[in-house]
Amino acid sequence: MSDKFIHKILIANRGEIAIRICRAASELKIKTVAIYTHEDRFSLHRYKADEAFQIGGDNDPLKPYLDIEGILKIALENEVDAIHPGYGFLSENEKFAQRCIDNGIIWIGPTPEAMAALGDKLSAKSAAFKANVPIVPASETPLDTFEEVKEAVDKIGLPVMVKAAVGGGGRGMRVVREAANLKTLFREASGEAKTAFGDGRVFIEKYIDDPKHIEVQILGDNHGNIVHLFERDCSVQRRFQKVVEVAPSVNLQEITRQKLHQYAVDICKTVDYSNAGTVEFLVDKDENIYFIEVNTRIQVEHTITEVITGIDLVRAQILIAAGVELTAEKLGIGSQEDISFRGYAIQCRVTTEDPSENFKPDYGRLVAYRSASGFGIRLDAGNAYAGAVISPFFDSMLVKVTAWGHRLKDAADRLERALHEFRIRGVKTNIPFLINLLKDENFRNGNITVNYIGNHPELLALPNWKDRGTKLIRFLADKTINGSPDVKKVDPDFVFIDAKVPDTGSETIKSGTKQILEEQGRAGLIDWIRQQDKILYTDTTFRDAHQSLLATRMRTFDMMKVAEPFAKRHGHEVFSMEVWGGATFDVSMRFLKESPWQRLRLLRKAFPNTLLQMLLRGSNAVGYKAYPDNVVREFIIHASENGIDIFRVFDSLNWVEAMRYSIKVINEETNSIAEACICYTGNVLEKEGRYNIDYYLEIVRELEEAGAHIIAIKDMAGLLKPKAAAYLVKELKKATNLPIHLHTHDTSSIQSATYLKAIESGVDIVDVAISSMSGLTSQPSFNSIVAMMEDDERGSGIDLTSLNEFSDYWERVRTYYYPFETELRAGTAEVYKHEIPGGQYSNLKPQARGLGLEDKFEIIKKNYAKVNELLGGIVKVTPSSKVVGDMAMFMTSNNYSIEDILEKGQTIDFPDSFKSLMRGDLGQIKGGWDKSLQKLVLKDEKPFTKRPNDYLAPLDLEKEYAHFKEKYPALTERTDFV
Repeated sequence: MSDKFIHKILIANRGEIAIRICRAASELKIKTVAIYTHEDRFSLHRYKADEAFQIGGDNDPLKPYLDIEGILKIALENEVDAIHPGYGFLSENEKFAQRCIDNGIIWIGPTPEAMAALGDKLSAKSAAFKANVPIVPASETPLDTFEEVKEAVDKIGLPVMVKAAVGGGGRGMRVVREAANLKTLFREASGEAKTAFGDGRVFIEKYIDDPKHIEVQILGDNHGNIVHLFERDCSVQRRFQKVVEVAPSVNLQEITRQKLHQYAVDICKTVDYSNAGTVEFLVDKDENIYFIEVNTRIQVEHTITEVITGIDLVRAQILIAAGVELTAEKLGIGSQEDISFRGYAIQCRVTTEDPSENFKPDYGRLVAYRSASGFGIRLDAGNAYAGAVISPFFDSMLVKVTAWGHRLKDAADRLERALHEFRIRGVKTNIPFLINLLKDENFRNGNITVNYIGNHPELLALPNWKDRGTKLIRFLADKTINGSPDVKKVDPDFVFIDAKVPDTGSETIKSGTKQILEEQGRAGLIDWIRQQDKILYTDTTFRDAHQSLLATRMRTFDMMKVAEPFAKRHGHEVFSMEVWGGATFDVSMRFLKESPWQRLRLLRKAFPNTLLQMLLRGSNAVGYKAYPDNVVREFIIHASENGIDIFRVFDSLNWVEAMRYSIKVINEETNSIAEACICYTGNVLEKEGRYNIDYYLEIVRELEEAGAHIIAIKDMAGLLKPKAAAYLVKELKKATNLPIHLHTHDTSSIQSATYLKAIESGVDIVDVAISSMSGLTSQPSFNSIVAMMEDDERGSGIDLTSLNEFSDYWERVRTYYYPFETELRAGTAEVYKHEIPGGQYSNLKPQARGLGLEDKFEIIKKNYAKVNELLGGIVKVTPSSKVVGDMAMFMTSNNYSIEDILEKGQTIDFPDSFKSLMRGDLGQIKGGWDKSLQKLVLKDEKPFTKRPNDYLAPLDLEKEYAHFKEKYPALTERTDFV
């Protein structure tokens, strides 16, 4: 048989073993191809290979590694010569081996015939019998039913081991000591085997009490030559899984050692075995030997054999598969007499498991990772680096640490030292247990059996170590986040609970209002709204709700975790999602160090079926002053291109002239909807009042003439009472054919009643927030309004149980932001006096704190009402609300009364925002300002009479963002910034 030259190897595996194979292939100048699932897209093995391809869909983290045809497709499309299966997954699947061979691909492993003969534990015992290798008394065929199992147990006698007929790794195995437990333990073992290996068959074997577990490494070529590379002691186990391995075994009689080697070679010769394999045995206290099974693949613990023999087993596998003989100089192994070993080697598997909790796996992000090194230490790592995410879908092993020494004691000392060097933070590890074991005298003397860990619970005791590894990181993080003056308090005893995202599994995203707009255009969407008998909902959870309750501090990260699941469940049921605008830009860039544009793009992708809505401050865009027309124009176009479907346009003073240009741009240069607002204040039922029905009807007529598609009632402070809502909606419905959209804040806690009256009067759409993010300064509860409408003819039929699941998620998330809570504990009728908008209320207290006025917050609220009265009860919404707030704090800080302001005004330097309002650069109000007040504030400065509309140089928003990105290079594209 001539050698075959291998140009390219595909590695049908992941993690540490895939990296190990890459390194061996690289030494042989062979190119490598890696495969990875979406869950594994950041796995290091992907980047160690020359080429890498995703296998399977984005929602399938594990099964694609078992997809024979999918793997072969990648191999054939990319001119792969050979496939190495590693260990686990398909490594012992003879069907996979045969399919590779059928497609002209070299299988780096034993022949499918040898795999079939030895891979099944029962057929392997048959081969052992032919080779005169002693076996454990056991059932002769796979068993399916309990009756068959009971018959076998009666014949063999208790205690017995119920073992999966295929597979390994300790799964599908149960020890039965009493007949009464047989049925339960059989069902457990069979069910576990069915889940893990796709085959629920078991066999029964006599349970050998407290033996050593010894395995012999075999290497055979395709020319009939077979050698052993001595034995490994794998007796340190828990739940039948190996934890620590030693090579060679200590304290075995030489005659027993020689028998083990010969038995291993003999059984492999009976099936013409080639390539690497491991023959496993139990050795009892009297050193009786019992054959267990053959693993027809490379083993996890192959490293200790390599260290004591100097033979690269993976390299040998590749060359043997290519046809090289063991005796060839290229392979460098020779005959059995040429192979020797030197010293002792120990391998520890560092895993993300908690020994004190029965080795419960731990998952999460590695906050810090520092590995060991030094003489006699070998590391074989998978995804072990700072920032790596340990997934629950894969094995919990981080790194294999192999130590060598002249004596077992020397290797143990060296390995203990290396383990002490590790610093792994963010997840729990088994390192404390491993160190306890390495110091144990029975281990150091080789007196360990398979039940040793279970019989010595003191090995699981955790030391009281100091966390010095991340002390500086934690200090910097604490100062960066909690040391900011923006954080009002930190509770060191606060317990955070992970927020669980509702499991939407294989649910798909259904068509919604986004598709109506795309397919039927603006006119079609508006007609569709008019035709709806059911009330429509806009969900503000992703914007106004967290702005009003948490001062806009919500990270994109927490939104994105739940966005797509919500789109699957409810995206087709809501009219729109409010996700942007208002204070988003200010807070994202100033505090969160996030890109607001990136947030919008991510949310657009997550909500493909729902209209996305933003709040636009007319000529103020998302700022606090009036901008030139071309700035507003470019912003609107760019926002539309990045995902905004509905622009809720308003002016803080209800000045239509300031909204007209924005509406024009939306109509002429985008495909989006212009939802124009009347900002509500006062009491519409007061016929002689300043803000009577005629005031609002006149604004609506102007907005309709300006090109608005929807009219919004923007009740920022929650002043719209139920009777007033019924009256206002009815009158608007008479005055316009445009849909009516109602927005309010539940500061007084009666706004659900306002919604009910508005719905009865024909309002088309209402703003709501998911239950746990609703109420107080936020919007009324989505969940409660849906429940309220269940028996109403306008009820929507939205699944309330599902909404409650999402509410649970947001409830947990909200706790992360406790320093930013408004501290308003209950609804208050005080809002009808001070009229502070909900969105401002949550920000006003931090502003007061920044000025050292937090203890005078009650005075600030009273002064807010007085300033409002001084200005004639103006509409209060950004930026006009900010003006009132600034002036209220100015008065409080200086201990001024309104009388002081009017008497000493000529000597007072008023806040800039107050002067801007008087100048008119924030807009105009109907009837203008009181001339004496205006003159008092502005002194000799002349007021504006119209909105500024001068043009700046052409504005490039992406260029502006690039400048921001340059300033914050590590922050701008991140959505997980804490």
